[in-house]
Amino acid sequence: MNETCKNLLTTLGIAGASYTEGTLPVHSPIDGARIGLVQEASAAAMHVAVGCALQAQQEWRHLPAPRRGELVRLFGAELRAHKSELAALVAIEAGKVTSEGLGEVQEMIDICDFAVGLSRQLHGLTIASERPGHRMMEQWLPLGVVGIISAFNFPVAVWAWNAALALVCGNSCVWKPSEKTPLTALATQALFERAVAKFGSAPAHLSQVLNGGAALGEAMADDARVALVSATGSTRMGRAVGPRVAARFGRCLLELGGNNAIIVAPSADLDLALRGILFGAYGTAGQRCTTTRRVIIHASIHAELLARLERARASLLVGNPLEAGALIGPLIDGAAFAAMESALAAAREQGGEVHGGGRALAQAYPQAWYARPALAVMPAQTAVVKQETFAPILYVLKYQSLEEAIALQNDVPQGLSSAIFTNDLREAEIFMAAGGSDCGIANVNIGTSGAEIGGAFGGEKETGGGRESGSDAWRAYMRRTTNTINYSRDLPLAQGVRFDV
Repeated sequence: MNETCKNLLTTLGIAGASYTEGTLPVHSPIDGARIGLVQEASAAAMHVAVGCALQAQQEWRHLPAPRRGELVRLFGAELRAHKSELAALVAIEAGKVTSEGLGEVQEMIDICDFAVGLSRQLHGLTIASERPGHRMMEQWLPLGVVGIISAFNFPVAVWAWNAALALVCGNSCVWKPSEKTPLTALATQALFERAVAKFGSAPAHLSQVLNGGAALGEAMADDARVALVSATGSTRMGRAVGPRVAARFGRCLLELGGNNAIIVAPSADLDLALRGILFGAYGTAGQRCTTTRRVIIHASIHAELLARLERARASLLVGNPLEAGALIGPLIDGAAFAAMESALAAAREQGGEVHGGGRALAQAYPQAWYARPALAVMPAQTAVVKQETFAPILYVLKYQSLEEAIALQNDVPQGLSSAIFTNDLREAEIFMAAGGSDCGIANVNIGTSGAEIGGAFGGEKETGGGRESGSDAWRAYMRRTTNTINYSRDLPLAQGVRFDV
């Protein structure tokens, strides 16, 4: 593992000292082995980096947006050229199966493509003025320094969602990756610097990476020069970051936890639903914010679908994610496994019937934390069902009416992703209407996980309210200015106000 990791880092352009001389140890969740030792930045270093980023942004904002898009295009080309290497590093450092590592890098490429097109479409409006001889319009202008805090489960894609848009919008970026996945961040930065070298006219410090723990994130949140802090992670993290940024009247984009549900209606295609539930619940070992944590099944099909789910769950192969056939890799660390065990114990105490769970592959990988996927049939939506546990646990509930199912789905603190499997047009429309799902994502006949970059990504309630990626999410990275131009020889006031001298 160490030799493979070393070869990947060398190919990606990382100098040996960057991952061998430091104080922050990096372990692969695949076997628990240490694969790196990186430098930790201090809070003082964060403030220095923000100062450098501010200088870079003040130069970068003057380049035409299509020219800024050219840098992102070049970065996308570097990602295409090194997709397999970066994906392999993602798999080693985050424990993802190979196809998911490749999918994550593809997501980075996709958002680069999106941002390049966006660089020619950063448009405002022309607005009718009530005053003769006047024109009113709005512009979207570069915002400033964008701080990015990312989580271990998508160690590079979420950064790309933010950075690609921020850069074409005329901003600079400072990135604090998860302390559990710093190597992929260093590799991504190295690829970005290759793109900068080919671009030829980008200011220094346009994108920076600083590794470290919570103190580094706090320093970013407190620095008034950081115009936007985009933070992805747990609700607990959001509660720490959000108020700090708000206290200085900064802008915050929070993408936090999810407790996502799939409703399976009587008319559903059960083959389709089964596939959507399985990937949603157990893909990435349940370590996605969009993971399906609850399935709410109509009473008339509950027994049939439950039996099929249990058979399929028991057949899922838990194994080394780098080996062919493995569908479920390791949990990120021992704390994640302990949280899973605690949740399953609570489910039993609250009347649940638990299938699966427990540690897997302990003899083969004594320093890693593989877990058997779990299914918990619950008598009601109890306290443990309402909390997000970042692990492969699927809670199964029963419903009688669609209104009851929607109420169950919405009766949790989080509001990220949701889905219904139905062939009833009315049910589908009710689910997506104002009285239906209260989540930022509401799907029909597709699971809760695996969003495309074309749509805005994010959710409500304790999910934080932020939106990243596609649609008009770019507006979060810009400031809006309303302009009125008087081309007449008079100076009429709005609303008929008179102030004649």
